[in-house]
Amino acid sequence: MSKQVDISVVILSFNSEQHISKCLTALYDALQSAELIGEVFVVENGSVDNSLECINQYADKFGSALHVINLGENTGTTFSRNQALKRASGKHVLVLDSDAYVNAKALKRLISYLDQNKQVGLAVPKVTYASGNFQLSCDKFPTLWGKAKRFLFLKKMEQKPSDLSLVSAPQAVDYAISACWMLPKHVVDKVGMLDEKIFYSPEDVDYCIRIWEAGFQIHYVPDVSVIHDAQELSRGFKLNKFHFSHLAGIFYLMKKHRYFWGLNGLYKRIQRR
Repeated sequence: MSKQVDISVVILSFNSEQHISKCLTALYDALQSAELIGEVFVVENGSVDNSLECINQYADKFGSALHVINLGENTGTTFSRNQALKRASGKHVLVLDSDAYVNAKALKRLISYLDQNKQVGLAVPKVTYASGNFQLSCDKFPTLWGKAKRFLFLKKMEQKPSDLSLVSAPQAVDYAISACWMLPKHVVDKVGMLDEKIFYSPEDVDYCIRIWEAGFQIHYVPDVSVIHDAQELSRGFKLNKFHFSHLAGIFYLMKKHRYFWGLNGLYKRIQRR
């Protein structure tokens, strides 16, 4: 009889040769140190570098726990991750970016926090850059004006201490970027898959809204941290296809959830205060 899987890990790889080896090494060490039985799904999303070769080098290390889903083309962030989420069988699900490096302390803390706080449907750690600098990984739901400020001034915003960087105890947040999400499997089952009408972003915001709509909360747990060595595909004032895709996703998100400028109506619908 097979053992219960403690955690299903979903990693999306797209031109991740620079980071994926470090991500998988850190994950393997964390699972071993935390004594967690895991299954790892790496979705290869049409990379044109040596990402797939790097991933396949871990076949012996992870053994049958490693499942590589090679899609052969860039299908975006939703369809691709859904291929793994549909196969996840663990008690908890960890959604992890290929440039995020977890540790045993974070894994154990997030799992125990969810087990002790049944109203929480998603728990996230503090996120830092590789330099150790604080990364703004949680925020209020976006409005058009808020996205404009973040688009134009994010790097300047992060140079100033944010309220979140000063938080030391767990607290509820509107949404968290999907660099490192820990969810109970029953929450994934209730909320469903990522919205495949969003190609690249903001699928994380949409999913967080849906978690709130399903009656769960999202909590930031700052006493553990992970490194997110962000590739920053859409950060800063550089117009490219990722920005245009993101902007299209923002308009779709706001139309879907029936808000544009203010959040009062959305908060009332999801009972978020």
